[in-house]
Amino acid sequence: MRKSKNAFHKQFARAIVILAIVFFAGHVSVAQAIPKLVLIGDSTVNNSSGDFRGWGNIIGESFDPAKIDVINRARGGRSSRTFITEGLWDQIKPTLAKGDIVLIQFGHNDGGPIDKDRARGSLKGIGSETQEATVESTQKKETVRTFGSYLRTYVADAKAKGAIVVLLSPVPRNRWTENKVERAAETYGGWSKAIAKETSSYFLDLNEITARKYEKDGSAKVDADYFTKIDNTHTSLAGARVNAESVVEGLRKIKRLKIDRFLAKR
Repeated sequence: MRKSKNAFHKQFARAIVILAIVFFAGHVSVAQAIPKLVLIGDSTVNNSSGDFRGWGNIIGESFDPAKIDVINRARGGRSSRTFITEGLWDQIKPTLAKGDIVLIQFGHNDGGPIDKDRARGSLKGIGSETQEATVESTQKKETVRTFGSYLRTYVADAKAKGAIVVLLSPVPRNRWTENKVERAAETYGGWSKAIAKETSSYFLDLNEITARKYEKDGSAKVDADYFTKIDNTHTSLAGARVNAESVVEGLRKIKRLKIDRFLAKR
């Protein structure tokens, strides 16, 4: 009888230990599952060529890596169209999870030809119209959609994974009329805003936030510090930092995101 009681106690103790291990392991895995801040876009977001930098190369400095994982998956030279057609978006979709935040900024390369050169242009606007094109370099046929239609794809796919979507207007180019920076409110910035409203996503007017900073600093400083002498689109390290700060500023204004909980302490 005593022997059987001892055996029972040993089995009971072993069961408790196993349950404790399972419980502890489960809590460790939950603790390690921090959300992701995923960036997609073009070279104004991700660029490490020469003196160029994108704001996505800088923005990680603003966040606490123990609380959120900043992943810059933007790719230079891509448009809302080619980021999909080249399979880059398909590589990202399976990695998204509930609670992740996806920042989407396109527009700089969408105004190009739909069939010549790099054939990366999308149709203007947010409608459902399409146009058949044969890409000159490959002779492949493609049904080209509008800028807004491609944005709808990103939003639908990300939300299907439980992710939170923020559409951004493109960073301003170094183009001035008198003392005013050229805006994108009537084109890609405005179209991004319209799709954000239509899909109940968030919109961050990066174009406007940074343009105001440029105007405050003046064109001479913007020319000298924020851009290289090569073109009026790609920013220097200092320019990328301005845009990254604008993104954080815009995210903080979206109160429902509660982005402050992820920011690094200064």
